[in-house]
Amino acid sequence: MKRLKISALILSVVMLLSACSSKSASGTATDSSKWNTNYKYVFVHGLSGWGSYDAQYKLMPYWGMFGGDLIKELNKQGFDCYAASVAPTDSAWDRACELYAQLTGSVVDYGKAHSERCNHERFGEDFSENPLIDKWDSENKINILGHSFGGATVRIFSELLANGSKEEQEATGTDDISDFFTGGKADWLYSVTTLAAPHNGTSAYNIDADAEEPEGFKDRIQTFLSSLISIASKENDDGRIPEDSASYDMYIDNALELNESISTLENVYYFSIPCSSTIQAEDGTYFPDEDKTETLYVKSAKLMGKYTGVTENGYAVDEAWQQNDGLVNTISATAPFNAPSKDFDKNDITTGIWNVMPVYDGDHMSLQGGMMKKNDVRDFYVEMLNMINSI
Repeated sequence: MKRLKISALILSVVMLLSACSSKSASGTATDSSKWNTNYKYVFVHGLSGWGSYDAQYKLMPYWGMFGGDLIKELNKQGFDCYAASVAPTDSAWDRACELYAQLTGSVVDYGKAHSERCNHERFGEDFSENPLIDKWDSENKINILGHSFGGATVRIFSELLANGSKEEQEATGTDDISDFFTGGKADWLYSVTTLAAPHNGTSAYNIDADAEEPEGFKDRIQTFLSSLISIASKENDDGRIPEDSASYDMYIDNALELNESISTLENVYYFSIPCSSTIQAEDGTYFPDEDKTETLYVKSAKLMGKYTGVTENGYAVDEAWQQNDGLVNTISATAPFNAPSKDFDKNDITTGIWNVMPVYDGDHMSLQGGMMKKNDVRDFYVEMLNMINSI
């Protein structure tokens, strides 16, 4: 598994530039008297992210960012939370396999059929001596949350956990196949929550990055930071096929195809939180609110806010896709288009359907805690986890 290495230079640049507005916590308290469950919470980071197995997490936790370690804070509140570490740029499939190994304390098995088809090693890191959690089964369920591309990761994870992989079963002997690919573990999950996740892809990948020339100091900073991120997010150079990467999975056509292989489990609660940091203009297009949008995302927010077009497979990206959080289209983050969904209603929370929460007022990094636009997310997560525990 390849993990992102954040250099001191990147951290220094970000810290020097982070002098911005913050949202202070209102002091939301844990209300454990109303809890019906308190299953473990496993947080899964997005593209180019990192978790508790990674050294950089101590320098700057992915969950909480400059506002402090969110996982540690939630644990103080009585929740049982953990931050997984999956490969920053690999496919949703590979990341799901790594997540399973961390949760079960086993060797990562990417699958015989998958690894042969994608031209990479079948086995990865061994977590047998340092599993992320203990006692995971149908009696000790988990709640999983995925930010950004972590959304695709936790969805394919849930699919394999419940239904396994027919391809892997046909290619692998019964004495050699991972338990992950045999399925039958749908009741090991309690809830799935996605945060600013490109369920249906993002139009950011359909836009020419050079469509506009940089203008002024802010755009030069944007270009510089984008180059740092692109270096950190570069595709694997281990000989694998291009299709086995996060960037491939986030194209709209490919995301829609991936959706067809993922079911909505009848026994699991589903929640999604879309974000938006854009404002609608008089002509109907959207432009970024720069008080809420990271400098890193201002340019892409502008381009996505006025983009319409047709994908290679003929899918029409219309005006409904223009509202965005700087990286992901708000409509894409609501729910997979082929899955049942409804607006969240606290009096009608049922399994087997996506409960779409109100659009969060913030950019793509706001639910992490923000960087230059600091955002205290402690109250948000306390309220969200209180709700899940109280179902």
